[in-house]
Amino acid sequence: MKPNFFIAPSILSANFACLGNEIASVIEGGADWIHFDVMDNHYVPNLTFGPMVCQAVKPYASVPIDVHLMVEPVDEMISTFAAAGANIITFHPEASRHIDRSLSLIKATGCEAGLAFNPATPIHVLQEVIDKLDVVLLMSVNPGFGGQSFISSTLKKISKVRAIINEYARENGRFIRLEVDGGIKTDNIAQIAEAGADTFVAGSAIFGHKDYAKQIAALRAQLVSIR
Repeated sequence: MKPNFFIAPSILSANFACLGNEIASVIEGGADWIHFDVMDNHYVPNLTFGPMVCQAVKPYASVPIDVHLMVEPVDEMISTFAAAGANIITFHPEASRHIDRSLSLIKATGCEAGLAFNPATPIHVLQEVIDKLDVVLLMSVNPGFGGQSFISSTLKKISKVRAIINEYARENGRFIRLEVDGGIKTDNIAQIAEAGADTFVAGSAIFGHKDYAKQIAALRAQLVSIR
């Protein structure tokens, strides 16, 4: 069965001076999700958006807002971002002392829940909490900054996680998305999809160009033959 591929533009690469209009434009251009990178200058070496920004741009987002929490600790931020309009909330296992509790907090808000794994973070925790997951996010760059190059060793990790997700789906009949974030371009998105990803975060590959619809279409064109 051919996968339903999602493109999730990361507004980390958008023009912050007109963020609402940027979000509306990229959705008009074909975005499936809006990827919202939250960095605290503690868990990662950068500082980006807070819940007030999420709340401010929510009226411009007619597709789900995919909040990626790169913060530590995470639990207080979960309820805050849910109230601000997040639809999906993902965090890193290293940032939570009680991963199952943090995932339960997300589910209690009505949001979809995800875990994010850095390039060198092992994935063994998946087996313990997969029943609470809607999304697994694999970082293909070290988090903190946009515009980095794809780390090729991530391809093996994608394949491993895809196998885990497929086995779970066969046993439970529930679909979990496999999202990849970092260095995704038109020249590597097909290879990433072949490894098993179905959701692709793209920042500069979209916002670095004037015609967002053209860039999203170019990314999708590379996925047409993937099965």
